[in-house]
Amino acid sequence: MTLWRFLHVLALFWLMAGIGNTVVPIWRAWFVEAIEEKTLLLVEAQRNETSWLLPGMIATVFSGYAWAAAGNYNVITTGWLAALQALLAADIFIFLPLMGVGLRRARMLALQARKQGEITDALRDALADNVPLVFGTLIAITIPIMAALSIFKPF
Repeated sequence: MTLWRFLHVLALFWLMAGIGNTVVPIWRAWFVEAIEEKTLLLVEAQRNETSWLLPGMIATVFSGYAWAAAGNYNVITTGWLAALQALLAADIFIFLPLMGVGLRRARMLALQARKQGEITDALRDALADNVPLVFGTLIAITIPIMAALSIFKPF
């Protein structure tokens, strides 16, 4: 069981690095004015999403279920674990895909605007949507809630 705990903690660090490497550049990109810097930050966030955030989330899910199985936890009837799974499902199936789609759209439009040398109306519309900003922030907010559920096991 200690091996699974160790692997799960490593996966959690990978996930946290992915969230930080993805969400922070998204936040910065929304508030800088220069199109070159905005484009660079959005490209960096997109790359970090696929190389850090997604694999970290997958590793966290698999190592968490392995640790729960090794610890003989019932993932359905244990209340705090069911709530943890619900938050994780919201992250994986709602927040992450919506953030990814919005990020890809903003990145593509930023690259096009950079090629034209000015911020286009399409990029202004994409940045006004705030989709990656909102859903990236929601992912970041769910992490402390999931940590509190795991630590305090309130129900």
